[in-house]
Amino acid sequence: MKYMILSYASQQDYDNMAGKAAGTPAWSAEDFAALGAFMEAFNKDLEESGELVETRALAAPVHTRRLGPGNGATVVTDGPYAETQEVLAGYWILECESFDRATEIAARLGECPAPEHVAARAYADVRPIAESQAELDY
Repeated sequence: MKYMILSYASQQDYDNMAGKAAGTPAWSAEDFAALGAFMEAFNKDLEESGELVETRALAAPVHTRRLGPGNGATVVTDGPYAETQEVLAGYWILECESFDRATEIAARLGECPAPEHVAARAYADVRPIAESQAELDY
């Protein structure tokens, strides 16, 4: 079975990681390096276990375009969006034995080094991937 782990951040988080204080303290170079080292090891472990299908980090929300309806035409809005505090920051697609195993893997993200104010509000979602319409369970 395949599962997706989704992690979230805000534009402020991206700014802080880039070393800019933006309402909350900027990350130090050491903080950012520790994050990178953790993610590299986390991904390597998943590759070695054969459970990693794909992983990607996403660019900052400021580089986003949102498309939606507007008076009969598609409206394109550049990000970030004031109404959105958090956006998808990255994901992992796993192929593993169970939902419990995918949850166990996602829980390891709680060990990721980060400044205390960031770690206190960090979370991830784990969702099964439907491979066909028949697997959609509403």
